[in-house]
Amino acid sequence: MTAASTILVVEDDAIVRMLIVDVLEELEFKVLEAEDGETALGLIEDGANVIDLMMTDFGLPGITGKELAQQTRTLRPALPILLASGYAENIELPPGVQMIAKPFSIDQLRDKVKGMLATPL
Repeated sequence: MTAASTILVVEDDAIVRMLIVDVLEELEFKVLEAEDGETALGLIEDGANVIDLMMTDFGLPGITGKELAQQTRTLRPALPILLASGYAENIELPPGVQMIAKPFSIDQLRDKVKGMLATPL
């Protein structure tokens, strides 16, 4: 992992997305933003963007975060995915997909992201 790692943040709540992006940029990550799963898939399929990790909200409108993770897995099997949820979800996660519970602290987010970027699938 380098300070230049790029994280795609997928969050439909603009304020929450802004806060996550601000924190990640403070940690010296490059950040791409998407407000829904369709936009995120477009960024992933585009190929013009190097994405090192995707962080997505579980409860997105349209394509849910879990569905987005599954579709992303077919496009980019080795991309680490962090699923953020405010609910105590007891779901089976595919390899390379981890969860973080909302609300999370800046330290929890930093540690989870850095750990995921340092650990290959």
